[in-house]
Amino acid sequence: MAVVGVSRGSVAVARPGRRALLRGLIGVGAVAAVTPLLVASRGFRNVDPGPGFDEMYRGRHLQGMPAQTGRSGEGSWQVTVDGRPLHLMRRADGTWLSMIDHYRSYDTPLEAARAAVDELSPGEQLKEVGGHHGLHA
Repeated sequence: MAVVGVSRGSVAVARPGRRALLRGLIGVGAVAAVTPLLVASRGFRNVDPGPGFDEMYRGRHLQGMPAQTGRSGEGSWQVTVDGRPLHLMRRADGTWLSMIDHYRSYDTPLEAARAAVDELSPGEQLKEVGGHHGLHA
């Protein structure tokens, strides 16, 4: 604010003009538009999955626990979405990818399960696992 004129004990102060208000509104709008993008890009880093999870996410029931198999897959998990298995694979860098979205990796099995739910359309379910392996013609 600037002092416009001084006369015998009175001080007139100029109010901000339209341009100053417009600049302020544009600044607030830019911050409001960019904030969700920055938050989403940070992800959920350093999240400890704990011993397991059981939660509702976007109307889907997610469950996961470390696998109790004797295989060499140390660190493997059993994860289900609405009771159907979601296959996860651990990458060499310690992150996870799923059969639904194998182009991105996630820090925890829970993050991978949530991302799989995000990729499924509303009525779509994971496919049941078949007991046969190999080519099906």
